Amino acid sequence: MSENREPRPAQVDLSAQLLAAGTPLPAALMSIVERLAPRAAVVPLWRNELGGITVRIDPPRARSSLVLKFSPPGREIELADERARLEWAASFHPVPRVLDAGQLELGDDALAQWLLMTALPGESAVTDRWRSEPRTAVRAIGEGLRLLHEALPVEECPFVGPRLEGDTAPPVDRLVVAHGDGCAPNTLLDERGRFLAHVDLGALGVSDRWSDLAIASMSLEWNYGAGWEDEFFAAYGIEPDPDLNRAWRDRWVGSPDRAVD
Repeated sequence: MSENREPRPAQVDLSAQLLAAGTPLPAALMSIVERLAPRAAVVPLWRNELGGITVRIDPPRARSSLVLKFSPPGREIELADERARLEWAASFHPVPRVLDAGQLELGDDALAQWLLMTALPGESAVTDRWRSEPRTAVRAIGEGLRLLHEALPVEECPFVGPRLEGDTAPPVDRLVVAHGDGCAPNTLLDERGRFLAHVDLGALGVSDRWSDLAIASMSLEWNYGAGWEDEFFAAYGIEPDPDLNRAWRDRWVGSPDRAVD
């Protein structure tokens, strides 16, 4: 493979996506929090490319935290679709448990969506801690995707994942239930740096495993710097496939309906 044929997307600006404590939050989001958990503390976590925001909610006197995902109008993935996928996948693989979901009218027929889930005892693989320990994070991402692909039954999955179109598309290597957006931030690690769970499953469905492997490995340089792909593929337990890597990366970079969380 000629390396200059690989798409090279811009660096991910985690300073804009990983939200700091005290980040101003939309009034609509805060109104949902107040209705679900009055007087709760709210900790900003993540902002996606379309302005969707994820926060942790710490209700007073509660034993555990909650996570609220808020999606404004203009979303590409419906949170109702993500809810269905989370509820199905939870029987086979560690993912957040859905507690509630709904919509909020914003006027002029605009609707925001929200999804309330359990908070899991871990951190995204791209927090400051794990970016300073890239080998640990990269191995957890590879091992986590292998667990996902082995655990979720293709024959029972009701969801269709991404596809490669066209006469020049390479043949499928192996059908799995793919995450659909396997970028590094969507893996959670526990306190010891082991794989804990996957989040943001709005595009989950049956697809070639390279739909996850190509995107996950491409995202490593954005988050940890160059030189981590071999570690990732070794952790998953597979040799890189240049043709499938290139085909799926081309699709992801050029697709207007790709997942953006």
